Amino acid sequence: MCINIVRFGSGGLISTTPNSILDTMGFELPELEYDYDALEPHIDAETMELHHSKHHAGYTSKLNAAIEGTELDGLGIEELMTGHFDNAAVRNNGGGYWNHEMFWKTMGPNGGGEPNGDLANAITDTFGSFDSMKEQFANAAMTRFGSGWAWLCVANGTLCICSTPNQDNPLMTGEGIPILGVDVWEHAYYKSYGPGRANYIQEWWNVVDWNMVATNYEGAI
Repeated sequence: MCINIVRFGSGGLISTTPNSILDTMGFELPELEYDYDALEPHIDAETMELHHSKHHAGYTSKLNAAIEGTELDGLGIEELMTGHFDNAAVRNNGGGYWNHEMFWKTMGPNGGGEPNGDLANAITDTFGSFDSMKEQFANAAMTRFGSGWAWLCVANGTLCICSTPNQDNPLMTGEGIPILGVDVWEHAYYKSYGPGRANYIQEWWNVVDWNMVATNYEGAI
């Protein structure tokens, strides 16, 4: 019997892929839905290419190597994140795989602006305003010491903000279901912004695809 696993498909946060496909293919580096230069001037093409084709590709191949021939082979990525993060290779490389897939999917050349509909209402209800949410999110990203991520999540039906070190994510920690995340590893921004993480985060808001984030929100509540 095929097992349905949580994946990032073109329809948003959750889609399903048969277990048998993973048995034969392993995890594959997802293709971007836009060109490497599509997010300029906010994120430069060279950074995007290296980030996707080297860093994300590396996590993908190392994750496959870590699970090949083990009882973890064929499990879905979310199942690995929630149930097997005690395995250091799975935690680091599976986290890198999952986190970056979320990162690419929630950005786009037509991003920026503000959300609307249910997500906008939830942001106002939880944080008081969209600007207040952005301020709290940026603070989480800025205060993450060293490398890591900041996240907008759904926990028990309510929005919340957190950050995680390295390639950890809230699925591992049980803090919620991420619907938006920003990578604050230096390789994500150093070429254009140097040590200016705050400038990078400010520019990153201009490429956030709020339609995708809203789809993720609907799938998480």
